[in-house]
Parts: sequence; C-alpha cells; structure tokens
Amino acid sequence: MYKIYINDTPIFLVNTEFLSDKVLNFEQKLVARYNEKPKFLLQYIDMLEKTDRYDAVIVHHSDEKSLYKDFKSLYKRIDAAGGVVYNDQSEILMIFRRGFWDLPKGKIDSGESKKEAAIREVQEETGLKEVSITRKLKKTLHTYRLSNGQRVLKYCYWYLMKTSESGLIPQAEEDIEKAVWIKRDDFLKSGEKAYRSIEDVLIALND
Repeated sequence: MYKIYINDTPIFLVNTEFLSDKVLNFEQKLVARYNEKPKFLLQYIDMLEKTDRYDAVIVHHSDEKSLYKDFKSLYKRIDAAGGVVYNDQSEILMIFRRGFWDLPKGKIDSGESKKEAAIREVQEETGLKEVSITRKLKKTLHTYRLSNGQRVLKYCYWYLMKTSESGLIPQAEEDIEKAVWIKRDDFLKSGEKAYRSIEDVLIALND
C-alpha cells in the first residue's frame, strides 16, 4: 500500500485484494478501480489539488506496484530528509512556518546521504549544533507544484534524533517564525494546525 498526500488529503494506492477496513475507514471517501491509464489518475490528482471535500481517495488495482509506477510517472521526484528531535526533558522540537506547525526537513543535496541531510537540515533550521540520530522512523510522500506548474512528488525520510542543547534559533530565511520544545502527546492533543503527514510521523514515534 502506498499513501501520498495531495493538498493534505491522502490518496491510497492499494491491491484490490487487500482493500480493508483500515484503508476504507473514512467517512468521506472516494474509491475507484484503476483502468491502467495514467490520465485516469490525473482526474483524481486534479480534484484533490482543488478541493478538500474528501477525507481520503482510494485507488485500487490487481498490481499496486504497477499502479504506483504509473502514478510516479506524472511527477518529478525530489528527495528530502528531516528529524524528530528529543531533548533531555523528553520534549520534541516543532517549528512553525507558513501557517503550519512542521518538523525540520529539507532537500537532500548532491553527494549527501539521507542521514547527513537530515542532521544538516535540523541544524540549519533550528540553530542546534550537537544532534545525533537514534534510529530511522519512516518515509512520507506528498505532492506540490513548482512555480512553472510542474508537479513534484516529494519523498521525505525521517529520523529520530536527540540533543542535550535547549536554545533554538529559527531560520528566518526559510520562513520559520518559531521553534519550540513541547511534549509530543501535548502537541497531538492541542489541535494546533499541522500537516497530516507530520502527524503521521509523530504517531510513528510509538511504533
């Protein structure tokens, strides 16, 4: 199963035989069988880019890998990496930019490993210097458009990190207005506005 966020709404690409309550458990959902024509997928991509009326869209096919391959063919791929950083008080580091709470992340530079990029982005966006990776967390996928209209599929690789530092300096040139320490459960219960893919990463901390 593949889960990709388009305009903060998930589209699931799944094998028909594995359609389950876990995937279908949304009040406002749209379920469609893939007809092996990428233009079919564009209909749902266009719709999700323009509306948030659905909680999820589920597209199924007998071969989900083939379905995913066709989906990817409609996008330019960009790889990024980031981290969930814990301090000595078991608080996590959250940043606020462009109207949403987020986690520090950014594009992987040429020649960088995923882990190197994740640490560098955390350091640049938060002002932390001593950060170390504890373990790999998960991968998230979301889409957006470039200024020229080209569609991008962004793969973000997430790592659990730790630091003993407490002082934070939000990177203003990346539009980061605030960087704060907060308990993970307190943030999830707060109702603060965050991207759903970021919520997925925070929930994965308990996996």
